[in-house]
Amino acid sequence: MGCGFRFPLWLLLAGLGLMAQGMAPRTRYEPNWASLDKRPLPRWYDEAKVGIFLHYGVYSVPSFGSEWFWHNWKNLRTPEYVQFMQRNYKPDFTYQEFADDFTAELFNATQWALLFRDSGARYVVLTSKHHDGFALWPSKHSFSWNSMDVGPKRDIVKELAAAVRSVSDLKFGLYYSLFEWFNRLWIDDKLHLLMQHSYVDQKVRPEQLELVQEYLPEIIWSDGDWEAPAKYWKSEEFIAWLYNDSPVRDTVVTNDRWGMGTACSHGDFYNCADRFNPGVLQSHKWENAFTLERSSWGQRFDVSLSNFMSSKELIKEIVTTVSCNGNVLINVGPTKYGTIQPIFEERLHDLGRWLKLNGEGVYGSVPWLYQNDTETPNVWYTRGQPEESSGSITIYAFVLDYPYDTNELDIHPLGKEVTISRNVHLTGLDFGTDGEVLTKQTTKVSMLGMDNTEVQWSSNRNKLHVKFPPKNHLDKRGLDYAWTLKITIT
Repeated sequence: MGCGFRFPLWLLLAGLGLMAQGMAPRTRYEPNWASLDKRPLPRWYDEAKVGIFLHYGVYSVPSFGSEWFWHNWKNLRTPEYVQFMQRNYKPDFTYQEFADDFTAELFNATQWALLFRDSGARYVVLTSKHHDGFALWPSKHSFSWNSMDVGPKRDIVKELAAAVRSVSDLKFGLYYSLFEWFNRLWIDDKLHLLMQHSYVDQKVRPEQLELVQEYLPEIIWSDGDWEAPAKYWKSEEFIAWLYNDSPVRDTVVTNDRWGMGTACSHGDFYNCADRFNPGVLQSHKWENAFTLERSSWGQRFDVSLSNFMSSKELIKEIVTTVSCNGNVLINVGPTKYGTIQPIFEERLHDLGRWLKLNGEGVYGSVPWLYQNDTETPNVWYTRGQPEESSGSITIYAFVLDYPYDTNELDIHPLGKEVTISRNVHLTGLDFGTDGEVLTKQTTKVSMLGMDNTEVQWSSNRNKLHVKFPPKNHLDKRGLDYAWTLKITIT
């Protein structure tokens, strides 16, 4: 099945018509990285900042170890997995038999969508197919190994996509694993040293097109690419189709997992590696995909409380990521019944409450000159979108550690040393001469969530000395985990 990469006659005629009217034709991208990498990132993704990741599938049934259960059990023969099966299942039990117990009888897509909306997330990505090959939609190319033929007998992708779009403004995206551990076509292609493309032509490409055309995902989160080059996966051809001719061409974004060597090099945004958080500014848009349960992406029951990220740790992960030009993709692993565990719900509700008060410094923000304060630990910065009409700039300082001892702290939003010419060049604002830089006449300081309470502060050139409002006032308003100072300079 082809991807329709030939130049369509109707599009050629449309382009001629636009030129006749003095309008530029739509940019078309060639199926090579040099061309594809020139595509501008759709604005919505950079502004969204926060997404939810869902690993859901047959591996949710044993709920042991991780979503790599089948591989660890049968390929690696990992002792813990072998012993788990010996203790709990009959000797000839197969992984495929788990699918019968993947019932999802309590799955309520609307409940999920409302939880994600209330968490403050702006997009959600569902695993349509993981490395075990089980599809969460009635794939025409995965007979009896999909959620309509076995297990739930439901189109999970369709239900969640419809619910997300019905009750929220969240963007909906799909994860898709390129390879499958035990697919015979894939194994045969590897035996032929990847000189043939039977698996790609008969399985991968038809499913990719089916998912895009049927469910209109605005994020294509590719994975399972690392055993073959992008040329084998025909990734450049598929992405060119996405950007040029697909029904989501104007809004779709892709990650960087399209074949050996593409990570951190190609794609609308870079994942680079799981749980990637470099702590320094990245020039290319990137995403930190991480798990609330520290070690597994899929649901598992062999855990203790210490395995879960706390709400404070979650907020810190978001702040340190966004300050460095990244988005976060926060993973949750639902149960085989279709429910999300209360501990995940609690973390997401805490996140939602925090973002409701502090989201102004997160959504739509851009990196500031300095990502963190080198003098005062655990203070991170973002900048609001420039306000050309007012000629002012807004800096947000996220304080991750509350100053319990003094209720006061010093921050340096303009850096450790103020260099007048450099700051004029980078900000467009003249901070004056060698006198006071941050003055009451030019600077306003407030705390998000404390609109009716004055924040007391003083300055010494580039240093702001801030006195926090009484802690009981902050607690009463639900301010917790991280506190955001808003600094407006005109």
